Parts: sequence; C-alpha cells; structure tokens
Amino acid sequence: MKKVKITVMRKALYSDLIERFENPIEHACDLEEGQVFICNGWQKPEGFCDSAWETLSPFVMTLAHGGENFYDGWMKDPKSAMLSCNDGFRPVSFYIEVCD
Repeated sequence: MKKVKITVMRKALYSDLIERFENPIEHACDLEEGQVFICNGWQKPEGFCDSAWETLSPFVMTLAHGGENFYDGWMKDPKSAMLSCNDGFRPVSFYIEVCD
C-alpha cells in the first residue's frame, strides 16, 4: 500500500455567513496552510480534522491502493486530487498526492 501526502493548501473564512447563520463556537479549525500529513492507507493522520477526513478518506484510500485518474483527467497529475472539507463557513482546501 502506498503512502499518501495531504497538504493544507488554503483556508477560507466567510464571516458574513458565520454572522448570519452559525451559532457561536469556541473552536473550529486548527489546520494551517502548508501543514502536511502522511497517511498510511485508511488510517487518519494524527491531528487531522475528523470532518475533513470523512471527505478525503475515500480518495486517500483509492490512491493508497494504486487508483488514479479521478473523473477521467480532472487533475494534471493523475495520482492526485484537490479537495475541500465540508465546512461551508470556513472551508479548507487540501492537495492529496501519492508519495513515491
């Protein structure tokens, strides 16, 4: 099984939507742009967001088992994907790629 690298590429924050719709919360996201995680198959990396993992894990598992070319040529590197977590108030974009 191949290792898969997850890199935090971008964090967004939609303050207007938070103010309008979200109840106040004290703790949302600790991830930082440039942060890197290495996955061993299906195992969620230490310190990685549970919610983001739910979105990324099927793609990580596919890449770890040798799958590639999601959506018939979507990515320039067929052994990668650009994905975002499902937080509509503060989405985080992740680049996942196979470690060679």
